[in-house]
Amino acid sequence: MNNKNIPNKILHWYDNNKRILPWRKKVSQKQKEYFTFVSEFMLQQTQVKTVIPYFEKFVKQIPTFQSLANVDEKILMKHWEGLGYYSRARNLKKSAIKILKDFNGKLPKSYEKLIQLPGVGEYTSKAIMSIAFNIKTIPLDGNVERILKRTFYLKKQNEISKDSLKTKINFFGLSDRASDYSQAIMEIGALICKPKNPICKECPLSKNCISLKKNDFELTKIYKEIKTKYFEATIYKKQNNYLLVKNDKFKFLKNMPIFPMTEVRESKYNYSNNKKINIKLSNMEMKILLNNSKKPPKIKNKILIKKDKLSSEIIPSFTKKIFYTISKSE
Repeated sequence: MNNKNIPNKILHWYDNNKRILPWRKKVSQKQKEYFTFVSEFMLQQTQVKTVIPYFEKFVKQIPTFQSLANVDEKILMKHWEGLGYYSRARNLKKSAIKILKDFNGKLPKSYEKLIQLPGVGEYTSKAIMSIAFNIKTIPLDGNVERILKRTFYLKKQNEISKDSLKTKINFFGLSDRASDYSQAIMEIGALICKPKNPICKECPLSKNCISLKKNDFELTKIYKEIKTKYFEATIYKKQNNYLLVKNDKFKFLKNMPIFPMTEVRESKYNYSNNKKINIKLSNMEMKILLNNSKKPPKIKNKILIKKDKLSSEIIPSFTKKIFYTISKSE
């Protein structure tokens, strides 16, 4: 499947079909590096259409690594509210601090240095290298993975593992337009080689695609076990104030406001007549009992929040879902 024309085909398609995105604007190199860094953090596990308004507001209010390093955490979280996975925002600030301290305020361009930044893994490092610095490398995100799975007709679990897919990445070759090229490949995955109903007639790689020849576009997913866990949330309300706690107990939503919670046995959950709510968080299915309490629980890091001030507070959607469930029954 080695085809020297593949980069030309992909870039020709990209030049005529790429989306206009705020982090793709023609700006100075310094701004490009910052825009790429912020957008890549936001795009981790979040769709482009969701990220766009957050990104535009974020870079307007926090326009540089310096301002990011110095921003108050409450303001940072307010700008991030609704994007979820709040550890990304904290890591973004930690990375900015490290960039100022260890790299003279400049975003490093080598993989070895980028990987040292909090929240930056293999994909993000390579995305920054290619997009911000035009270094010849192809980042392997979900879009690129999907193209490879269909092009090579990969169906088995061992075939679709990260390590296996990395051995196929050379299929794309490289281009002197490395920044555009890595974005072009990901763009094809996002707009053409979609998870469902791929638009094969518009794909520049259709002649190379085994899945098209077999007319079979179903994708095999990496098997991930979804764990079901049971919790009891204590709902204490005084006048119009709800009691929350800054979470230092569970790995999920670290340091974010949640209702006081404890993990319980399945039997307690099943045999309780209390109101219940199911919330899926990452690879965990959470089944939560909502226990109204007349006495405030004895806890540290208490937070009192007025119901009518909910929109102005920095609260994860997880907590808001419980709030809304409670409100329906009041």
